Amino acid sequence: MNRVQTFFEHLWQDYTVRLCPSAAKVHALLEEGQPLINDHIALRTFNLPKTGLDRLAAPFIALGYEPKGEYVFESKKLYARHFELPGTEAPKVFISELMVGQCSNELQQTVRALVDQIPDEALDDHAFLYHGRQWQLDFDTYKKLAAESEYAGWLAAHGFGANHFTVSVNQLSTFEHVVDVNNALRKAGFDINMSGGEVKGSPDVCLEQSSTMADKVDVAFTDGIHAIPGGFYEFAKRYALPSGELYHGFVEASANKIFESTDSE
Repeated sequence: MNRVQTFFEHLWQDYTVRLCPSAAKVHALLEEGQPLINDHIALRTFNLPKTGLDRLAAPFIALGYEPKGEYVFESKKLYARHFELPGTEAPKVFISELMVGQCSNELQQTVRALVDQIPDEALDDHAFLYHGRQWQLDFDTYKKLAAESEYAGWLAAHGFGANHFTVSVNQLSTFEHVVDVNNALRKAGFDINMSGGEVKGSPDVCLEQSSTMADKVDVAFTDGIHAIPGGFYEFAKRYALPSGELYHGFVEASANKIFESTDSE
């Protein structure tokens, strides 16, 4: 197993144990005698000096990844980039960050106080990306953050880790379309994210996506354990560009709705 595979295996273990335990059931439904191809993972962070997007990207850059597309989600106050490892079929990496300075003074002060709890040396080891929360947090503070920004609440509660992995529908033979995957998941008891429609995007934009709603997972706060939305599973089908090459980027309008897979309501 090479360094890239090892790193993603650590991310996968954290994701399936801590954030999305239902991932094993998804695999059982979709696997066709060979490992599922992971189209991409997504990571969340705060755009503060200690925890900005570049800090999260550094471990991937060290593995040879290169920055590609840039994306802005004005309504959610997010900026994002995706990264690719040239010449390979390694998963793409989508990293977003909350523009903390655009949020309320109360949220800014709360988030800065959380990030200030991180020991400087804790982020020097690339393993921080699958070690979860690096600060103490009470449940009431989580609820206040989530009321203003679901993204901020989720990140404050869970810390660092992949909030989703993504099955490449292109590889599947049993399921030709994203909607076929959705139907199979519904029959198995999964809730599909319907925000913006059950399938986000279209062949016209060369990308179709869907996702489950996030698992409810138990999180330890300083004042008790509470079940809140954790990670989810995404499904993506890519279409060819006029050049014949499959589209590699992301569609902002679709990704904006995928974020809502971790909404509480």
